[in-house]
Amino acid sequence: MDAQSRGRADEIDPADQWVLNPRTGNYELRLEDASAQAPSQRSAPRAAPRRTPVPPRSPAAPSPAVPGPRRGDAPPPGGGRRGGRSRKVGGGGRKRALTITGGTLAVLLIGGSVAGYLYYQHLNGNIVVTDVGDAGTSGGFKKDQPINILVIGTDKRSGAGNEGYGDAGSVGHADTTILFHVSKDRSNATALSIPRDLITTLPVCPTKQPDGSTKDIPGERGARFNTSLGQGGRDPGCTMRTVRELTGIQVDHFMMADFNAVKNLSTAVGGVPVCVAKDVDDKDSKLKLTAGEHRLEGEQALAFVRTRHAFGNESDLDRIKTQQQFLGSMMREMKSKETLTSPKKFFSLAEAATKSLSVDSGIGSIGKLTELAGELKNIDLKNITFTTLPVLDNPAEKVKATVVVNQAQAEPLLQMIRGDVSLTEVEKKEQAAKDAADADAKAKLDALLQGARAEAKDVRVDVYNGGGPTGSASGTLNWLQNTKGVPRSSNLGNAPAKVDTTQLEYAPNQADQARTLADMMGLPATALKMGTADAAPKTPMKLTLGADFKGAGVSMTAPQQAPEGIQRVEADKPVCAK
Repeated sequence: MDAQSRGRADEIDPADQWVLNPRTGNYELRLEDASAQAPSQRSAPRAAPRRTPVPPRSPAAPSPAVPGPRRGDAPPPGGGRRGGRSRKVGGGGRKRALTITGGTLAVLLIGGSVAGYLYYQHLNGNIVVTDVGDAGTSGGFKKDQPINILVIGTDKRSGAGNEGYGDAGSVGHADTTILFHVSKDRSNATALSIPRDLITTLPVCPTKQPDGSTKDIPGERGARFNTSLGQGGRDPGCTMRTVRELTGIQVDHFMMADFNAVKNLSTAVGGVPVCVAKDVDDKDSKLKLTAGEHRLEGEQALAFVRTRHAFGNESDLDRIKTQQQFLGSMMREMKSKETLTSPKKFFSLAEAATKSLSVDSGIGSIGKLTELAGELKNIDLKNITFTTLPVLDNPAEKVKATVVVNQAQAEPLLQMIRGDVSLTEVEKKEQAAKDAADADAKAKLDALLQGARAEAKDVRVDVYNGGGPTGSASGTLNWLQNTKGVPRSSNLGNAPAKVDTTQLEYAPNQADQARTLADMMGLPATALKMGTADAAPKTPMKLTLGADFKGAGVSMTAPQQAPEGIQRVEADKPVCAK
């Protein structure tokens, strides 16, 4: 059944139960007792939806008109939960397929618009929740801090209608991964794609087991990034930890969607416009298009994002570009007037989105997803940039099959994301207003770096690892003492708590030492935290290395312009695939 017909109860179309409240300008659910209808009334043709104001109904109040759990979702053998790590919110027991990302980013951006729908409890039963333990150590998103969401898709061939894509028995890999960074002021966002064939280090990963225990999956060096999920029993928390170690960026939450997300979301909006510069006939993905513009939905939309042989040099990197172009177009379609003014499309989108989602427990309910959507709803598409982690062909291979990080380009790009610097210019008037509001704070911060510097031999500092890679404190100590001439430095091991960004705490009478250390390490002014009272003569400063720390001598001062040559696609601009 399609997304619209799935929600029907007693032949009542859920979209027809939404009416416009002129007092608020929002569509609201008209909850009538369907069971009280006479048989003759049920069989009569439905009247057009009424456009009369109705009082809001409590979200928690049940109603026969609200669709219940999907039929056909049989519980697993024995009646228990499958796998132990995933559960249905609001009931039900089917383990949903965790497959390729389709429209999850687009759903986030329009989520605030459909917030009224999401309050109703029947949508809760559509969502699958996975406990990833302490992988999201930030404690969730905060209103005054940036938000980082990892959008994951696998190549597992699960889900109705997806059996024919091959590799049906695979446990899946992290085939499509996008780190979606939302700025602190919610004015812009950066979507960073991570190539699946990237050679990286997989950290040790604690995973929840069916019996409630925790099992540590061993780490692995020189592994493909896509093996961070599915392989060896790794769950989405393992992919979150891998991304954190790879980028130095703390991931707050993850979201996953199946193949059907692409098909159902593209159909719900009436098709996604795409442009191809040449005729396409890809026998593997079954994509067949003539040169020019097309509106794709369902299987055609899925074929477009899966094709690897239709564009560019037929590599995974070019497929990433195609997926980014498709997601940008889907965002524009969801933000269009035709979608925003259609209650039927709204309902279909809400149903399709929640039925495609698998999330962590931190956002594992409609209420939490609605709160998150409210944080993201006002981002203008012109201020959203898709980009890809810069990579190079693996020099260790004769036949090029994998890639490695291009540090010269990747580190400045990651510094910008860690420093919350936009890749897309915001409107000048918006930036001017923001600069005016921050002028006083910036002046104070800049003043911290002005003034006298102490000699390196006089700098006293205790180093803690509060979120950097394993061995960061000892590595920094060795670098300070043997390379920078700071003998009065000590390694005090792990910090009491993890921090997202590196911090240097010092007393007013240690300001000259703090400036010297900031110069050595490339610390931004925001990393310096001055106390209120002077310290005793031999008291050391406290340096806590955060998740943004990438290594001794690697500057943490974010550049203000993107490095030349990086791949990028802006969400508000149509692109023709070549």
